[in-house]
Amino acid sequence: MLMGYMHPAYAESLEEFGTPRELRRCRGWVLERLVPSSRYRDAMGCYPLFACQDWSQLHADLDELAGDLVSVSMVTDPFGEYDRGYLDQCFRDLVLPFKEHYVIDLSCSMNTFVSPHHRRYVAKGFRNLSVERCEDPTLFIDEWIKLYATLIEMRQISGIARFSRSAFAKQLRVPGILAFRAVHKDTTVGMLLWYVQGEVCYYHLGAQSALGYELSASFPLLWFSIEYLGNTMARWIDLGAGSGIHGSPTDGLSQFKKGWSTEAKTAYFCGRIFDHARYEEIVKAKATYDTDYFPAYRRGEFG
Repeated sequence: MLMGYMHPAYAESLEEFGTPRELRRCRGWVLERLVPSSRYRDAMGCYPLFACQDWSQLHADLDELAGDLVSVSMVTDPFGEYDRGYLDQCFRDLVLPFKEHYVIDLSCSMNTFVSPHHRRYVAKGFRNLSVERCEDPTLFIDEWIKLYATLIEMRQISGIARFSRSAFAKQLRVPGILAFRAVHKDTTVGMLLWYVQGEVCYYHLGAQSALGYELSASFPLLWFSIEYLGNTMARWIDLGAGSGIHGSPTDGLSQFKKGWSTEAKTAYFCGRIFDHARYEEIVKAKATYDTDYFPAYRRGEFG
């Protein structure tokens, strides 16, 4: 059964940024887009990760796209069933280690890997907060939108990661969604959203109010979530990577996630040019030669 980032409903939640297109052999999704100021189209993997059911068929799906599109780019699921050689075969122009994702092996006891610092803040948080699973996440959309607005303002989030209310309304209905909330005096001060896909549960998003930050809500929220997931069929948790384009291991978010993890797995950024002549034509028209961004003609697209 398709769930989480593999489900068509998740791709549909991102339709403000492109037309969802199924890769029918591997059962994954990309967003097809019109290249600005041109008659051509390209595609990107769904944010934040491209996931699919059968990685062995990805090359065939990409070959099929070659007849329609200028290029494709995506960040691969670090739990995908592929190796670097296969990615090189699929994406002939660009395969780069992108970010290290902090992951949790749920066969390990939490007391063996959660850092002492985090455990202290877990205890502090539980003194003032209660945490619960939201049985129907859609009932908490107003609380979530309000919390996420605080995150947007604090981190100056723009582009696809900003998400609209319409996108969140769809994401909270995607099969595999799990939501947890931290409550202080009957008020929601923090929430975490997750997607379960087979044996892996992916941290999707988390947000807190100003009071939630003051009360260290993220710590009891994560502790409760990990305990809950440890009692399900999940075998792994993917906490995602640090902030920024490449996710520095020294940034605050990376340090926070590292304190919960047992190890790390690499996500790759991959790109393929299907029509080199058209690609060069667009790059020339936009004068975007001097950039490491891929595709070069979309430099600065997400702020």
